[in-house]
Amino acid sequence: MPKPPLSAGRRPAGPMKTLQVKSELRELDRIRKFVRRRLRDLELSEEDIYKVDISLVEMCTNIMRYAYPGSRGDITIRTWHEDARLYLELRDDGIAFDPRTVKKPSMREMLSGERMGGLGIFLARRLMDGFDYRRQDAQNILTMYKKAAARKA
Repeated sequence: MPKPPLSAGRRPAGPMKTLQVKSELRELDRIRKFVRRRLRDLELSEEDIYKVDISLVEMCTNIMRYAYPGSRGDITIRTWHEDARLYLELRDDGIAFDPRTVKKPSMREMLSGERMGGLGIFLARRLMDGFDYRRQDAQNILTMYKKAAARKA
């Protein structure tokens, strides 16, 4: 029987690492270092490491800028490796926002200034192998994954 998707709230089978930070831009370096330590244990190309990094930074930046209007909150980042996939889960208790609903940005609209935003979400959705969202217990929970085998000892 197949496992239910992680978006259904299933607990991961692999060991989970967790980092909680304030939703402030100065925390981005700390978040990137936390995830890069996890990437060392996996067989990922430099290109895939870059894709994970861009996706992580873009989604965390969106939380930092928009989840807590007029205030600051926390972001919890969880990572785990399961079924040859590296999972990244981002949680915040800011305003509800489903990034899957953001339409592909038009370059014409972006260059002309008619539309601002959306490119980072689009990039993350394209660069990662999986991208899912759920709202649970007043939290936004974004789960992304990248296919990645464990590094052989």
